[in-house]
Amino acid sequence: MRIGELAEQAGVSTRTLRYYESRGLLAARRAVNGYRVYGDDDLRLVEQIRTLQDFGFGLEDTRPFVECLNAGHPAGDACPASLDVYRRKLAELDVLIAELTTVRDQVGAQLVRAEADLPDGPTPLCELGQSYTANR
Repeated sequence: MRIGELAEQAGVSTRTLRYYESRGLLAARRAVNGYRVYGDDDLRLVEQIRTLQDFGFGLEDTRPFVECLNAGHPAGDACPASLDVYRRKLAELDVLIAELTTVRDQVGAQLVRAEADLPDGPTPLCELGQSYTANR
């Protein structure tokens, strides 16, 4: 298939495919007329890259998965280097979850404090366009 067909099937732009090629993640073969030619393995490879990026992996993080697929493994995560990337990503996510939990706890404490400081009267509605004073 040509670049436009691969782009359509993979749900990406031809510019994205050229970028992957420039980064060494996708290797195009050339037809006699000079057009880029791709196969089903290339489609699987682009789908793997896109799935990982959808999960928050950076483009360079996808390289071990691409190399694993190119080495003939049916799944891009069947190689030790891919597993290492998974482990690193999980560690990053654990840190982010801990940070978000801390922020959530702080916001919750602020809410409790703010509610405790309210004068007697109607409970404020905290929706866009409405304020405490509008409900008094």
